Amino acid sequence: MKKFFPQNKYYRFLYIIGGMAMLGVAALISVYFISFLLGPPKLTTEQNTIYYGIHDEVIGEESGVENRYWVDLEDISPHVINATLAIEDQHFYEHNGFDLKRIAGAVLADLKSMSLEEGASTLTQQYARNLFLSHEKTWIRKIKEAFYTIRIEMYYSKNEILEGYLNTIYFGHGAYGIEAASRFFYDKPASDLTLAEASMLAAIPKGPSYYSPLNDRENAEERQQQILATMRDNDMITEQQYFLAAHANLAFSGKDEQENPAAAPYFQDTVLLEAARVLDLDKESIRSGGYKIFTTLDKSMQKKLEKNAATVIDNSSEIQVGAMAMDPKTGGIRALIGGKNYQESQFNRAVRAKRMPGSTFKPFLYYAALRNGYTPSTMLVSKPTAFKLEDGEVYQPSNFNGYYANKPISLAQALALSDNVYAVKTNLYLGTGKLVDTARKFGINGKLPAVPSLALGTASVTVEDMVTGYGMIANGGNEIEGHTIQKIVNRRGKVVFERDTSSGKQVLDEQTTFVLTQLLTGIFDHALDGYMSVTGSTIAGELNRTYAAKSGTTNSDSWMIGYSPSLVMGVWTGYDNNNQIVKSAELAYAKDIWAGFMTAAHQDVPEQGFTAPDGVVGVMIDPVTGKRATPYCETGRVMYFEKGTAPKTHCTKHMPDNGGEIEPDPDKKVREEDKGIFEKLFDALF
Repeated sequence: MKKFFPQNKYYRFLYIIGGMAMLGVAALISVYFISFLLGPPKLTTEQNTIYYGIHDEVIGEESGVENRYWVDLEDISPHVINATLAIEDQHFYEHNGFDLKRIAGAVLADLKSMSLEEGASTLTQQYARNLFLSHEKTWIRKIKEAFYTIRIEMYYSKNEILEGYLNTIYFGHGAYGIEAASRFFYDKPASDLTLAEASMLAAIPKGPSYYSPLNDRENAEERQQQILATMRDNDMITEQQYFLAAHANLAFSGKDEQENPAAAPYFQDTVLLEAARVLDLDKESIRSGGYKIFTTLDKSMQKKLEKNAATVIDNSSEIQVGAMAMDPKTGGIRALIGGKNYQESQFNRAVRAKRMPGSTFKPFLYYAALRNGYTPSTMLVSKPTAFKLEDGEVYQPSNFNGYYANKPISLAQALALSDNVYAVKTNLYLGTGKLVDTARKFGINGKLPAVPSLALGTASVTVEDMVTGYGMIANGGNEIEGHTIQKIVNRRGKVVFERDTSSGKQVLDEQTTFVLTQLLTGIFDHALDGYMSVTGSTIAGELNRTYAAKSGTTNSDSWMIGYSPSLVMGVWTGYDNNNQIVKSAELAYAKDIWAGFMTAAHQDVPEQGFTAPDGVVGVMIDPVTGKRATPYCETGRVMYFEKGTAPKTHCTKHMPDNGGEIEPDPDKKVREEDKGIFEKLFDALF
């Protein structure tokens, strides 16, 4: 028996090999049988990424049907076909969907590196991936890709597959398919492409961002030369054709086939960037991913904002605009414009431009002041003042047009009149670091120098920064994050992102934010007129309800930001090159756009007041003295105070006529006792 053992071992080995072969054949037969039963997959699966507004209406497609032309294979230049096959799949007409030689080489390379970096995809495999799968590099995705490849090859001819591939591959810049690419890059149909033009387009799909001649001409030309050399070496073109194409001077049109501009184009650009960030994908993958992106845009509000800005700004003016409307409860952006004309400039000035906010920064200062002993009645002297700083330098802020009260004014009036001296005094009293810390609470994360002038808005911020900060005042102090996306659904109907709709954490004091809101309504109230009219007086007559707001100007910036309980909106206008705004009409643009939009946006919305929380009281105050008003005061305004901080004494300045005698000065001792320590300190120093 021993002499037969080697023979038994040999047969056992053959049985094992044979069994494994049979299992492999059975598995292969099963895959093909299942593919046969499933039938042909659709070759025209839609890949447009669609944007929806807040009411679930379509507001745009990242590449609409006008950018997706399907043309027959015979209507595509043969140069395109040959160039594509030369660089992507030279054995396309010979294999059954898989180039086994290339796959074997790629597998060996992947096994050595323990990665999936090497690719050996045929056109059919690429087509399957683009139609049905994600672009992630995993073994599961590769198995699915192989399955779809078999089905495509089983039910469609090579020409049908090639036609489908050329009509769906992404060429960058929103162009899907060779016809859209040809019209975009060369402003001609794909049937008319020359060898030089076709070889350049064939270079792009491997990496649309990297190989687009509009993005990187050098990379594109290098790959084009590689394609032409491969075509020459494979006898697809002659040496003369190679030379002429390699040295052809190509001109690119970059013409967009969309006759009508997209709705809210600056908003849609912002959506694309946000989607790429939350899904951790590049923009091209979002564009071609077939996603349904549900956004926060209110199409009606967007139209009102665009119309209002276009009506207010003179066509001949070179001034630019950035504006944003946001839901203060959620941070959802309802409307957005990033410039005067998207076709002329795609730079989004609402989210990317950093400008000095001027006096619109003061509410952050006065929130800090209210948290540190100030009340709406806190009095400080408004007069020309030179502040000697710790480093020995002297800082002397000035008021608009050189107007001053030259006497004490209240915080309420200082905010309504935008008094700069009052603001700088307050910033110095609190300590300049306090305003920086407070601004951080409002979501201002940029560079904020701890200097006296920060009170006057000398840091650089975006419109989105400021609108978000004001939104936190409007919602009672809850943290919010500006955003454009509520939910993203992939092409298979799976929700891949959904924003948390719960309220943000409370970071500001509710009572203090309400008091600040009431102070911000003062810019429209003539009861607070003083050495000049309140800063919102020019638009107060246009408003249809109570709003809280603040304007701001620098030499080259004009701002207006304000809110109702349901909507916060900010506008910036200025020149891109920081030219000084000198025309009076241009200085009024921001306020006029803001007033027109807010009135239109609230036209059919029931009026809703700002609701006072527990812990605050309303008191009728004389704006001149900051004390409780009496029937003899010429004007009065209800101001709100946190409990225990309202003035206890009544105004004694406005008394009835006593027969011509000079009214004695009110009891000085009482007035001094009513002052706080810091008020006495500043009165003594300034």
